[in-house]
Amino acid sequence: MSDSTVTTGESTVTTRTAAATRWPAGVVGGLVGGAAMAVLISLMNPPTLAVAIPSLYTLTPPPNGVLGWVVHLSHSAVLGVGFAAVARGSPVDCETTARSVVAGTGYGVVVWVVAAALLMPVWLGAVGSPASPPVPNFAPPSLLWHVVFGAVLGAVYPAAVDRLQ
Repeated sequence: MSDSTVTTGESTVTTRTAAATRWPAGVVGGLVGGAAMAVLISLMNPPTLAVAIPSLYTLTPPPNGVLGWVVHLSHSAVLGVGFAAVARGSPVDCETTARSVVAGTGYGVVVWVVAAALLMPVWLGAVGSPASPPVPNFAPPSLLWHVVFGAVLGAVYPAAVDRLQ
């Protein structure tokens, strides 16, 4: 971890460099974005959280919304770290909230295509889930959920970087 220490008189302040705070900021942004997304899913299509998402790890049946939230938020945290890695190597300046929201929204769309529309249906079919959708599964509600995930992730990320320094 890269830290800098400044001593002035009687006080010492240690701050982390931006590079050392990016992945934890990604976790925070991913969790907040994932929670916003999960609320929408819970309101619009509860079986997605109660059956499909826990089925990825053969945790259902029976339906279990709590396990769905746990698995979903775990994925969200990992995807948040992925966003932090992409944001770091991106020509888009994700240090400003507006640009980070745009980048996060784009990231959410990519996650929707790759993970939700392509990988998740194949994975659910492979584990024999009762909630296995067709491949590909370009469902418009899922796009909305992932756009919200990405936009919230993008909004939280730069503030989390600043806060964690």
